[in-house]
Amino acid sequence: MRKFLPIITLAFASLFIYSCDNDDDVVQTEQIVLTVRDVTGTFNTNNGFQIEQGLTLQSADAVLVYRNINSNTTNSPVWQLIPKTYYLDDVQNLPVGRELDYNFDFTTQDVQIRTEANFNQSSQITGGETSQFLTNQTFRIVLLPAVSGKNANAVDKNDYNAVIKYYNIDDSNVVNTKVN
Repeated sequence: MRKFLPIITLAFASLFIYSCDNDDDVVQTEQIVLTVRDVTGTFNTNNGFQIEQGLTLQSADAVLVYRNINSNTTNSPVWQLIPKTYYLDDVQNLPVGRELDYNFDFTTQDVQIRTEANFNQSSQITGGETSQFLTNQTFRIVLLPAVSGKNANAVDKNDYNAVIKYYNIDDSNVVNTKVN
């Protein structure tokens, strides 16, 4: 009887192994919708130093926002990931140690880009700084859907071109929305 018990156990187990359904041959394809959108606007007291852009997003998706650091120039765009802090030069009659931050928040309906500062942005900033940091600033919003098989940590998000390549995003026909 001892010799038959392992054989019966093996036969019983092989019945379950053989009867398992294995659908490994079925390939599921996901349609990934990636969106890149530019938004240009001016930060001022009237808009509370913020720019809002409507969007449609699933709750598990992510948003990256890049600022064109060549806004207001004829130079080619250079995209820099925000949040970003700028330490402004000390200028006579203005507070010492001024810091200007670009930051953003997003929900499933919109993205809000804003500037924050440790000084009064309306009155304690030079005309050149206003032109460079607040007037006609262009941002590129990249919507990254949660995709199985894509490890978001596998790409350097600071490098806009690396993100575009990793997610296979076509950014050749980006629509630019002007926000006042």
